[in-house]
Amino acid sequence: MKNLLLLLLAAPFILSYNNSNQNSKANQKKDTLAYKTHITTMNTQKITPCLWVEKDAKAVADYYLSIFQDGKLKEYHHYENTPEAVAISGQETFEIAIIQIAEMEFQILAAGPFFKFNESISFVINCKDQAEVDYYWEALTSNGGAEGQCGWCKDKYGLSWQVVPVEYYELISSEGPSVRAKVMKNTMRQKKIILSELKQS
Repeated sequence: MKNLLLLLLAAPFILSYNNSNQNSKANQKKDTLAYKTHITTMNTQKITPCLWVEKDAKAVADYYLSIFQDGKLKEYHHYENTPEAVAISGQETFEIAIIQIAEMEFQILAAGPFFKFNESISFVINCKDQAEVDYYWEALTSNGGAEGQCGWCKDKYGLSWQVVPVEYYELISSEGPSVRAKVMKNTMRQKKIILSELKQS
């Protein structure tokens, strides 16, 4: 599997070589320019989360952009795999999309059914109020997503999210022990976090 990853990462560097028997010099220059643009885009953020999905990076990007409506698609590229990578993975092509949502860049790598998301990685959405919690919870859990406990949920691709109102942090850090105890007890009873229920006995 390590060889597969190395080949996938190296594929864009040798794309021009593989295409030399198929494409014109003009197309080779276009591929090189696209890759240089891709590298420039990736370097605009110090650390960029990379989400490995099975296929159709553009559809995955569109899905997240439909939820985080202030976002945008920054890059999309479709690459041919090297013969060595095809022999190992069975994947003739792979795709990369870069999106920006909530002022943060994500790379989406669509390169085959080799890895799955799990709860060891999740993204926390800090919501300004209950209405925003309701919006993201409904958007992420509908159409194939799933509710979890204590503000955790999964979207339709299986990626885990924590949808948390910022007021929750104030309550859980309250100087009153009874407030903290109620919040903890009621959080354990909830799926979606509902602020109005956290202080109830």
